[in-house]
Formats: sequence, C-alpha cells, structure tokens
Amino acid sequence: MDSSESRDPQASTITRLTGSQALKLHLTLAVGLAMCIAGFYFELSRALGGNSLSWAYVFEWPAFAVFAIYMWWNLLHGGGRRRQPPAKPRVAPEHVGMLRAWQEQQRQLAGETEFEPREPAPESTPRRPRPAG
Repeated sequence: MDSSESRDPQASTITRLTGSQALKLHLTLAVGLAMCIAGFYFELSRALGGNSLSWAYVFEWPAFAVFAIYMWWNLLHGGGRRRQPPAKPRVAPEHVGMLRAWQEQQRQLAGETEFEPREPAPESTPRRPRPAG
C-alpha cells in the first residue's frame, strides 16, 4: 500500500477561498497595488528631481507589489502546498535497545502502581520547624 493511499484524502486537499472572503482578498490586493503604484511614481518623481536616496525606493515599491501578488495567490489558493501529517519520530539505531529497555521499565512501574499502591518512603531526615518571621 502506498503511503499516499493510507492518508486521509480530506487532510491533503487544497481549499480555495470563495465568496466574500475572496472578494475581501481581491479588494485588499487592489488597494495594496494602488498604494505601490502611487509610491513608485512619487519616489520616481523625487529621484528624477535630484534626491538620490529615492532611487532605492523606486525599485522597492515594485518589489512590494510583486510580494503582494505572491501572497494574494497563496492565500487565494490555500497556500499551494498539501499539508502532510507530521512524521512519526524516529529513534537512532544505536538507541533502539535503550528505548525498549526504558519502555519495559515504564510498563513494569505502571503495573506495580496500577494495583498495588505504594506507601511513601520514610523520611531520612526529620523536618525542622521554620522560624517565624
């Protein structure tokens, strides 16, 4: 049996936003792109006017727009990646014997305490009263 067949089919499906959620996302993208375009033209006019620092922003605003489109696409299409259940933790081969011994000890301890409640161990040192204050 293939590991992909054993997984829950609903756990690996990608959900796409629809309806009002998608509309809100589209509007957010439109506002974000409008702000990026306005910022680009504003910084371009400042850069052409002699402000050399504005040249960095001329290239930064289109990068923001590309990132906004990327995030819009991922949010709209559910991230684009199928979520797989976390893999079962593995034990290094050299520690398998130690793990089995520990598990057996835990089973023995659980068996002892399940039916035979143990009495508390006697205290080795007597307690002294705490000073008031």
